[in-house]
Amino acid sequence: MKTKKRHLPLGLVMAAGLALTASAQADDAVVKVTPLGSHDGEFCSRDRALIFEDPNGTRILYDAGRTVAGPDDQRLGNIDVILVSHMHGDHVGDQRIDKTNQGSCGNPETSVSSLPQSNTVDIALKKNSTIVTGSEMPAFFAAKLKEGGGDPGKSLLVRFGGSRDVGGVSITTVPAVHSNGVSPSFLTGPLADYLAAAGVSASVGPPTGYVLTFSNGLVVYLSGDTGITAEQKLVVKEHYGAQLVVINIGDTFTTGPTEAAYVINDLISPAAVIASHANEAATENGKVVAGTRTARFTELVSAAVHVPLSGRTMAFNGAAGCISGCN
Repeated sequence: MKTKKRHLPLGLVMAAGLALTASAQADDAVVKVTPLGSHDGEFCSRDRALIFEDPNGTRILYDAGRTVAGPDDQRLGNIDVILVSHMHGDHVGDQRIDKTNQGSCGNPETSVSSLPQSNTVDIALKKNSTIVTGSEMPAFFAAKLKEGGGDPGKSLLVRFGGSRDVGGVSITTVPAVHSNGVSPSFLTGPLADYLAAAGVSASVGPPTGYVLTFSNGLVVYLSGDTGITAEQKLVVKEHYGAQLVVINIGDTFTTGPTEAAYVINDLISPAAVIASHANEAATENGKVVAGTRTARFTELVSAAVHVPLSGRTMAFNGAAGCISGCN
């Protein structure tokens, strides 16, 4: 007796095929991370800026600082979103490089003033970018955008515990332990004069870190400038489940390499980490220099450590595995 062959309905076959295709596409989808530092192929003292590109093409600039050569920097390309962790000049950009590879890696030449607007605002105006910040920073950036002839509505607020979807990427802020005063040099008029004379800065609320969730499922924690916080375990790890961390290691003003390693090993336990804000000439010819804070951090951390070499794009899958470009 012959057994009849059973055929699945065409609809189920097509659905199964689409599911396999979608799964394959998800496996192939990567988030690209490109450092924009002062010296090509190196990790230098003033380097802060990173570009994140979602698989859907949305491009996010994090802490432009002083090593992006203004809005005409050819490395920028399109910028949809700009994030600013706090208002210190080395993050928002009180001055900037004219072009890469000027001065030394330890002391790059950042002689072009971006005051009073800031490098961040100059870039946002030229690129028509949306600035996303927390605390009381959005009002400051809205005023700056308006002053520059832009749309103040492109300065958006996201506070702790909330989130915004911008270009298919979920963005939220998380606490950072640092300071966040606006230098009088970013201001104009009598208020700037009064603050400068008193030796104080204007307050725009607490500083922030960020958690980004990309369309391929990758969750990234951007520490900003912070010391050790309980939220790094309770919020960043246990609630958001960050798998890729960008953490400051510069010491004195932020966590040092030993403290940052504790955050990575004991509080967050991510799959991978990108060192940031080292405040040193961390590499020479693209290799980490022995005896540096970056070398110490790399030795202490159990997760995969990636050094952000300027201009070299790293690609991460949804589990924070580096697919290409990592050293």
